[in-house]
Amino acid sequence: MDIGEALALIRPIPDYPKPGILFQDITPLLADGAAFNAVNQHLATYVNKQQLIAGIEARGFIFAAAIASSTGNGFIPIRKAGKLPYQVFSQNYGLEYGSDILEIHVDAIGSHSDVLLIDDVLATGGTVEAAIELITRAGGKVDHVITLLEIQALNGRQRLLDKFPHIRVTSLIVY
Repeated sequence: MDIGEALALIRPIPDYPKPGILFQDITPLLADGAAFNAVNQHLATYVNKQQLIAGIEARGFIFAAAIASSTGNGFIPIRKAGKLPYQVFSQNYGLEYGSDILEIHVDAIGSHSDVLLIDDVLATGGTVEAAIELITRAGGKVDHVITLLEIQALNGRQRLLDKFPHIRVTSLIVY
């Protein structure tokens, strides 16, 4: 299966989780082994061996962990508040429909410094911006952000480029 066929399995769900939001459901893609593999193989082409791969809870975990495993790179979970068992850095952020807090272990980066950040959706850019801030506070440097989907009308890419002009942003689908 090619990447286009795999991404075509994503289905739009109107008015979820709130009225006016067109949610992109990736579960049909995940349920199809060939499609999931095609996406992971495509994303793995962006990885270099010196990087840690960070994934943002919850759906960013799915791809980041799979890619880290297949490439032999380490994985860093960036979680919602209260989910990590050790000392953390915390960062507030805004969503297109609210706000939340992300956390990372204070020792997540270790002796590494280069981090590839993966999430499922780039909307307003608030979640990704918070994750970049956390990675930086933990001693890492993000040079590339990859998302499965990008909602262009919410200007997340521009927000990230304005604040982090050195970071490359790649989205597999922009709508």
